[in-house]
Amino acid sequence: MEAGADAVGFVFAESPREITPSGAEEIIAKLPAGVEKIGVFVDEPAERILEISREIGLTGVQLHGEESPSDVGALRKGASGSLRIVKAIRLNDTAAGSQLAIYGANRRLWPDAILLDSGTTSVRGGSGEKFKWEQWAGVAQQLSDRLSVIVAGGLTPENVAGALSTFSPWGVDVVSGVERSPGKKDPEKVRAFISAVRAVDKR
Repeated sequence: MEAGADAVGFVFAESPREITPSGAEEIIAKLPAGVEKIGVFVDEPAERILEISREIGLTGVQLHGEESPSDVGALRKGASGSLRIVKAIRLNDTAAGSQLAIYGANRRLWPDAILLDSGTTSVRGGSGEKFKWEQWAGVAQQLSDRLSVIVAGGLTPENVAGALSTFSPWGVDVVSGVERSPGKKDPEKVRAFISAVRAVDKR
């Protein structure tokens, strides 16, 4: 946290980065109050997500599976507005367009933010690959008129400024681009990434 990140993610799904709720709770207890604590889930029942969130003090959840707007609505109802809900859309998946289209009419079933990622059905995230920025920039702008947009997928200290320029997102999310190996962060890369983001913020 010395590098100045605004949020920390905890992966509660099968992954080299997976952590147990008890392990995450130990880390959360040491984080500053203003830092977002985000749990990453894949197709977990809403009841289980809410249970973990309450037990360890998550401030938000990121959904990386096939969760529907109804699942988002169940989380929102159960959390009573106390939990930020982010739905990841895998833009390298052929179904990405139809997944985005369903977040239209019913505001009660919208997440608080859409995370535009580069995953596929077989690789949910953390692949280190980009999606086609130019292809999706217009869609991202349309989405941002309704809810917050977060950009992920293959971001690094070297290209994050370009992502910010292309999308003007509410936030960016990085995993593999600041790792030494899967699940092991490189402190220098983390600092360089956040420094690059802050430099754009100052312009």
